[in-house]
Amino acid sequence: MSNPTPTPQAYRASLLTFHADPAFADDAHTWIEDGLLVVADGRIQAAGDYATLAPTLAPGTPVADYRGHIITPGFIDTHLHFPQTDMIASPAPGLLPWLDTYTFPTERQFGDPAHARAGAEFFLDELLRNGTTTALVYCSVHKASAEAFFEASAARNLRMAGGKVLMDRNCPDFLQDSADLRDSEDLIRRWHNNGRSMYAITPRFAPTSTEAQLAATGELARAYPDTFIQTHVSENQDECAWVGQLFPQRRSYLDVYEHYGLMRPRAMFGHCIWLDDTDFSRLAQTGSAIAHCPTSNLFLGSGLFDMKRADDAGAMVALGTDVGAGTSFSMLQTMNEAYKVARLKGSYLPALRMFYLATLGAARSMGLEGTIGTLAPGAEADFIVLDRKATPLLARRTAHAGSLEETLFALALLGDDRAIRATYAAGACVHERSPAFTPSN
Repeated sequence: MSNPTPTPQAYRASLLTFHADPAFADDAHTWIEDGLLVVADGRIQAAGDYATLAPTLAPGTPVADYRGHIITPGFIDTHLHFPQTDMIASPAPGLLPWLDTYTFPTERQFGDPAHARAGAEFFLDELLRNGTTTALVYCSVHKASAEAFFEASAARNLRMAGGKVLMDRNCPDFLQDSADLRDSEDLIRRWHNNGRSMYAITPRFAPTSTEAQLAATGELARAYPDTFIQTHVSENQDECAWVGQLFPQRRSYLDVYEHYGLMRPRAMFGHCIWLDDTDFSRLAQTGSAIAHCPTSNLFLGSGLFDMKRADDAGAMVALGTDVGAGTSFSMLQTMNEAYKVARLKGSYLPALRMFYLATLGAARSMGLEGTIGTLAPGAEADFIVLDRKATPLLARRTAHAGSLEETLFALALLGDDRAIRATYAAGACVHERSPAFTPSN
């Protein structure tokens, strides 16, 4: 297990952190060109100018020299499926045939604990390699898959949330469970708030749950109000039409979930493409959040998410890779596609806003502000070191950047896992791309 460093450790680099949404505040971020981040006992102790903080360090405090790099809070991915890692980049003409042809057969294998453990190990390594320190994760329908995920995450001391998928109809027999949610409740009791693990109650999507299962899910959510809820809604038009046939009495797809008590703070709804104004308003009013998954939406041809409508309604938005329909574990590549989707919808997504959505914005959407997504003192020390010279093209472009916005935009549009020099979780280095740094004092 990676344990927090008990004695102070300092990191010298440029520092970027947020304290507001750049879309709604002029002074939303803090940028320190030559900064120092001080960490001890898995938490951030201080962050500020190197010249000011360095003299306050205790004699002998090691200082990792990352000058020329940027330290930001670790990325937060609010929607992805760990059993789908092995089927990423699988061709299909749309969401529903993609599920039948690739997703369900792949997820079937996760009933085998050994297979689930191997998949969870690779999945978490891939997240850390891409700078993602927290994720809201779908496991398979098997209890063993969730156990494997949490065991692997706890061994790395990561702040992760996940849950066993719930499906009791319109799915293969080999993945069908029931309205008896004892397995989910057992997992909540074992893993929720156990160390840095958090549980997410996880109905896959309305078409694969009977009304009895949705009702039981709502009861479980009420019994454990600080758990997360995660599901899909309004991803593509065929799916929306199907939900209309299955639940004709409900006003909308999203209204199905609200009817069963599944809209509340810490509820995360993936996609949200085909919502109406009432739906966006209900998301805002209930404290629910949206996981915008641009690479997945483009890959499956599902549609283009309307960020402006969500903003106008006051709904919380974060980013999700949605692996394996999503085509990359990289939150930088996810920003890249989110920017393009915004342009196609007639709006503009600045780089500062993209980095906010992947850090503090995601923490807020998960009800974890003050815990993760920030470099503020007292927060858990989950942070990453970004290399603006990770590739020849990135180095050439950032050398000519005239502002922080241009530098971040280049990282988002040109960067990928190679731009993650190092990843830290609770103050411990859990991934480093290049040889170990040379401490200096």
